[in-house]
Amino acid sequence: MRAVVQCVSEASVSVEGAEVGRIGRGYLILLGVGHGDGEAQAERLWEKIRKMRVFEDENGKTNLSLADIGGDVLVVSQFTLFANCKKGNRPSFTDAAAPAEAKRLYEYFVSLARRDVPQVGTGIFGAMMDVELVNRGPFTLCLDTDNL
Repeated sequence: MRAVVQCVSEASVSVEGAEVGRIGRGYLILLGVGHGDGEAQAERLWEKIRKMRVFEDENGKTNLSLADIGGDVLVVSQFTLFANCKKGNRPSFTDAAAPAEAKRLYEYFVSLARRDVPQVGTGIFGAMMDVELVNRGPFTLCLDTDNL
């Protein structure tokens, strides 16, 4: 699994002009599922994200976790994180998981977040979405379960 995690002051996602998810301070997580990923990868990735200490403390040091600040989470499916751009100019997405399996694992990841975070928003899996965010810091991390 791959995730782009952005610290945000606020973020929202809309489908066909209708807002389907909104959060305040916390994380916007763009989540991609690849071939061979399973629940173990989702659990490892969520545990890493929820425990990361990337929010500033009173001394300006990145020392606080999502729980420490009472932060929110917005999870948006993003199969394009598995794009392969080695050949030609059109990305290949064959490394992304099949849609049914990707949706199952996306929903499982969201359920893990909901277990630990009071406010969790989502996009709509497979929809064309418009994502708006105020990236705080800016602070953006790219995580891959193959490297955790």
